[in-house]
Order: sequence, then structure tokens, then C-alpha cells
Amino acid sequence: MHSTLKKIGSKNKIELEHTVADLEIGEKGIIEELSFVEIPLPLMEMGCIPGKEVTLIQFSPLKDPLYIQVNGSHFAIRRETAEKIILAKRLCDEL
Repeated sequence: MHSTLKKIGSKNKIELEHTVADLEIGEKGIIEELSFVEIPLPLMEMGCIPGKEVTLIQFSPLKDPLYIQVNGSHFAIRRETAEKIILAKRLCDEL
């Protein structure tokens, strides 16, 4: 997870960039970008494209693969692939 400091109004906020691999079970995110070169075409054909909501359903005991839901479809993806699917940034108060 990458972070950058951003000034919003009078408060500093930390902007967090995270991927599908950073989600916790049941957590959702909106796909912001992905590498069309590194993401398998069938995954994109099933709706894993920017603007779509993704939910982490579960993961294996070693956290690879991940079982996700996108666009009404459920499928398993490797952690390596999940790390290449960037989700919309979140803003948190600076610690």
C-alpha cells in the first residue's frame, strides 16, 4: 500500500493507494486502473475493468489465491494479479 500526504482545507490527509490484494474479507473497493498488459484478458471480459466494484469474498490459508466478486461474477485470482489491480484512493486523517 502506497501513501502520499495531501492538504485538504486546513487538515492534512493521507491518500492511500491500495490494490485488491490489500482488501480484507468482505471489504469492497472500486477498480481505478489495471495493467492491460499484465491482467489476463478473460478477467477483463468477466467485468474486471475500471469503475467496477470488487469485493474480497475469501482467500486460501496462505492468502493465495484470492476469491473475489466483480460485476456479479465470482472467481479466484492469484495474489500476483490482485496486486496489479489498483483501487480508488482512500483519504484518512494524518496520524
